[in-house]
Amino acid sequence: MRHTLSVLVENKPGVLSRVSGLFTRRSFNIDSLAVSPTEDVERSRMTITCDDSKFPIEQVTKQLDKLVNVIKVRDLDPENMVARELALLKVRADGSSRTEIIQLVEIFGARIIDVTTSTLTIQATGESDDLLNLEGLLRPFGLIELVKTGVVALGRGATTT
Repeated sequence: MRHTLSVLVENKPGVLSRVSGLFTRRSFNIDSLAVSPTEDVERSRMTITCDDSKFPIEQVTKQLDKLVNVIKVRDLDPENMVARELALLKVRADGSSRTEIIQLVEIFGARIIDVTTSTLTIQATGESDDLLNLEGLLRPFGLIELVKTGVVALGRGATTT
């Protein structure tokens, strides 16, 4: 099962290394990792997605909680969170395929952010599954480059992490 962890940490050098080191020492793979400052300049939020098929997530959250500089760890409930990801996709787009690609971009609510005579660069935001679907539909046209931010997530409503 895929889990999304929201980890509130002190905004200090070395914290990311300690957190990722914990996963490395346990041979636990991180599917995505996004880190940024929060509304409080002295804190950062790490959003980590991982699969618990090899390792119980409860053990990881308890070990994260024990790390210096970690303020709070929360395993977000998929039914009670808002999660988004950003993808930039560069696609081969000659004259005959350009219209079809533009239609796909519109259907997914994405934007074309760069145009050349032979390529289109697309910016898409949304849930991970939606981005995977868009990627799959664009691959046959010739996907030249792809980069994703990783998931960022917050709990719904008045709950805080």
